[in-house]
Amino acid sequence: MTDLNQGWFTEVFQDEGTAFSLKVKRKLHEEQTEYQTLEIWETESFGNLMVLDGCVMLTSRDNFLYHEMMTHPALFTHRNPKKVVIIGGGDCGTLKEVLKHPDVEEVWQIEIDERVTRLSEQYFPELCESNTDPRANFFFGDGVQWIRDVAPGSLDVIIIDSTDPVGPAEGLFALDFYRDAMLALREGGIIVQQSESPLLHTSTIIKGIHDDMRQAGFRHVRTLPFPQPVYPTGWGGCTPG
Repeated sequence: MTDLNQGWFTEVFQDEGTAFSLKVKRKLHEEQTEYQTLEIWETESFGNLMVLDGCVMLTSRDNFLYHEMMTHPALFTHRNPKKVVIIGGGDCGTLKEVLKHPDVEEVWQIEIDERVTRLSEQYFPELCESNTDPRANFFFGDGVQWIRDVAPGSLDVIIIDSTDPVGPAEGLFALDFYRDAMLALREGGIIVQQSESPLLHTSTIIKGIHDDMRQAGFRHVRTLPFPQPVYPTGWGGCTPG
């Protein structure tokens, strides 16, 4: 639930009993895409703000914390990450970070909602500055089906840069998806899953991610916490396996 009161954008987390607010100057854009309501706001101190279905996704000021953690631990751990796939990540911030690695030869970004990418190009151009890199490839469609259809043993790293596990993203947190991802990865491959707040969701979302990843065959599953001021509790998490 969100509320705009006297120049403030507020996201209220009813179940957790918390809320987060940003002072805003004006709404830059709003539209109903095929999948979700997408808003762009100009804030007083965090630059531009993207909101999907009332939930804060990113701001210009602090998105680097999330994008760097979703990318670099996995790519520095992998011995030779030549082919990387990003499921979601329509704002292109994770893609930008992946392309900083010279060993990467090919990256696919699989985003179900093309409007997220097009509006990111307009309102978050700093995140999209690597979109013309010849190693970058874009597919706008279902990430679950894309992973199911890709050649077995053809990927080195899969990064699941998704929204919360509801609606179109729900299938990206499922055991069947992790099994398909395991088949798609080469030996030594790594998966990274966006994992919500390690303070609020350890016994719910994160435990389910760990259990399903291990059941699918992933070893050394750990959740990495990191500061993320605009997310619930000010913390985010990602889970490599």
